[in-house]
Amino acid sequence: KVEITLADCLACSGCITSAEGVLISQQSQEELLRVMNANNLAKLNGQHDEVKFIVFTVSQQPILSLARKYNLNPEETFEHIAGYFKKLGADMVVDTKIADDLALIESRNEFVERYNTNRKSLPMLASSCPGWVCYAEKTHGNFILPYISTTRSPQQVMGMLVKQYLAQIIGTTSNRIYHVTVMPCYDKKLEASREDFFSEVENSHDVDCVITSIEIEQMLESLGLETLQLVEKCPIDWPWPTARPPAFVWSHETSGSGGYSEHILKYAARKLFNLPVDTVEFKALRNNDMREAVLEHEGKVVLRFAIANGFRNIQNMVQKLKRGKSTYDYVEIMACPSGCLNGGAQVRPEGGKTPRELTAELELMYRSLPQSNPENESVQHLYTTFLDSDGDNNKRQSLLHTTYHQIEKINSALNIKW
Repeated sequence: KVEITLADCLACSGCITSAEGVLISQQSQEELLRVMNANNLAKLNGQHDEVKFIVFTVSQQPILSLARKYNLNPEETFEHIAGYFKKLGADMVVDTKIADDLALIESRNEFVERYNTNRKSLPMLASSCPGWVCYAEKTHGNFILPYISTTRSPQQVMGMLVKQYLAQIIGTTSNRIYHVTVMPCYDKKLEASREDFFSEVENSHDVDCVITSIEIEQMLESLGLETLQLVEKCPIDWPWPTARPPAFVWSHETSGSGGYSEHILKYAARKLFNLPVDTVEFKALRNNDMREAVLEHEGKVVLRFAIANGFRNIQNMVQKLKRGKSTYDYVEIMACPSGCLNGGAQVRPEGGKTPRELTAELELMYRSLPQSNPENESVQHLYTTFLDSDGDNNKRQSLLHTTYHQIEKINSALNIKW
């Protein structure tokens, strides 16, 4: 059962509403197991019309969290996780790399487009953290929303790929696929439940259920499995029509939250100023959760990028923006201190270890992973054959981008002023 405590609360201006509470109850491990059991029964009884094709998408942060917990390397951990899901009845277990790559490419293109045509919409603010987006919609509404990147988060890019592209590949419809994602935070459950990611025509959510690192740990413990090694390994599925990659757990630049700021800065330097940049140095400001990097050209600062993790830094950044004092062109924003590796639903530290120490270990693991280049064969093939196949830019826009909505404030005892 998902229990959300005050410790997990984002202290935004609106408590989780009763409607959101219902949505989250539909995203629990109990609900997942109920669906899996019903599906297995339908298969057994030959009720083919009732059978769903079940796909699990697993992101890097939970893999690292569970690898640390069970003292395994990340690739092994992923194969054990895949084995567990296959035992439950999954038809396919895939990684998020292709969606991460697409989100980076769309974000960098969007930034360059804004820089060239609409600088008033800068700084562009990252959109991949649903805790931050929820807070922005509920607290700052129409002032802040035009600054937020319209690019979907990797979870929702993957949702679109599974329900549309994969459905096409395996010859089914989106409502016959049940798509589960494994994520490092509870807010991904709310994101998956947004109406923006529901098709009335297909009667289908892009992501049907989100479970977290902690919930996998609990599910394993409920079976009496004290270690992941006791679960038989299973190869990761690769359903895409390009060569199978040599690995399935990848990093993106240096940030464990997707590498947005660094990747977009390197791309913008090349695209806007014809400057090749191999490495980007982010310098800590007030604390390590607020860092900035600048690009200089002909003795002048031409781009200023930042990474802002945790709500205090986000608050300060928003206030500067409201006062017209922000000097940034792009900000990678994550609600959790230290970003997604320290997500609110990652496995908790044990043995007297502090959260900061555990996060440092996860960051070390992340930096040891092979680094992805988003401009790869799989992504190029996807653009050519699916996203841009009919030369219609609106298709790419509707499949890879989203919109945000101002939410009226609810008076709440938790309406905290930082």
